[in-house]
Amino acid sequence: MHMPARRRPEFDEARIYEYPEHLRASLLDMPAKPGVYIFHAAEGTLPLYIGKSVNLRSRLLSHMRNADEARMLRQAARISYIRTAGEIGALLLEAQLIKQLQPLYNQKLRRNRQLCALRLSEGKPEVVYSRDMDFAVEPDLYGLFGSRTSALQGLRDLADMHQLCYAALGLEKLPKGRACFRAMLNQCNGVCCGRESEADHAQRLVSALETLRVATWPYPGAIGLEETCEDMQQIHVVRNWCYLGSADTRQAARKLAKVAAGFDADGYKILCRPILTGQARVIAL
Repeated sequence: MHMPARRRPEFDEARIYEYPEHLRASLLDMPAKPGVYIFHAAEGTLPLYIGKSVNLRSRLLSHMRNADEARMLRQAARISYIRTAGEIGALLLEAQLIKQLQPLYNQKLRRNRQLCALRLSEGKPEVVYSRDMDFAVEPDLYGLFGSRTSALQGLRDLADMHQLCYAALGLEKLPKGRACFRAMLNQCNGVCCGRESEADHAQRLVSALETLRVATWPYPGAIGLEETCEDMQQIHVVRNWCYLGSADTRQAARKLAKVAAGFDADGYKILCRPILTGQARVIAL
C-alpha cells in the first residue's frame, strides 16, 4: 500500500507502533475466503483503504502486523468486507469500489486518468484518446497510458528496446539525411542517415508495437463469467471490458447486461488474459 506524505505531527514516524487492538473485533467473523475489505474512518463516510484477497482473514492479519501502515490503522475505526466467489470477482469489485468511493490511501487506482493509446497514422505513431473513440472496439491500438506524456515515454522505451529512430517516430526533429545522436551511438539502426531502409524500419516498428496491441472486445455484447467456490457462486457481467456487477442467477445477470458500458482500463487488465486464454468460464447472457 502506498502511503501519502504525512501532514500532521501526531502521525510522525517516531511514534512507537502499537498493535491496533481497537480493530480486533472486526476480525472475529472475518472468513478465510475471497473478497474485498474496507477500512473505515471514525468520522465521515470516506473509506480509508480498499483491498482484496483470496483469504480475507489472512490478509487483514498481515495489515495488523505492518508497522509501515500504522498511520492508516490508527485512523481506522472498523473493517467491513464483501465476499466474492473467487479472485476474479475480488479484483473486479476492488477496482470498481475504488473508483466509486475514492478511498484516501488507494492513491494509484483512484486517480482520474485521461486514457490514451498509440496508433499508426501514415506509418507514424500518434497518441489517441479514449474520449474520442471507443477503445473496446477500435482496432490497431497499442498500449494503454494514463497521459500523453506517459504514452510518448512508452514509445521512447519501445524505440530504445528495438533500436528504432526517434526522428522517424516523430519524437524529435532532425534534418533529412542527418544521423541522429542515437545512431552515432549505435542505439538506432540508422534509418535517419540511410543505413537502414524506411521499409525495414517500418516493419520493425510494426513488430515492436505488436507487443503492446490492445485486444478488442471479442463478443457482440455482454457476457457472464461464472466463478464458484464451495459455498458461493457468482456470475460477473462484463461488456466492452467493463465490469457491470455480479449476480447469483442468470436472470439477474441478464438485467445487469443491459447497463451501458464503456471501455475500462482496469477491467481490461484484469480480464484480458482470463477471457482470451479461456481460463475463465464464459456463459452467454
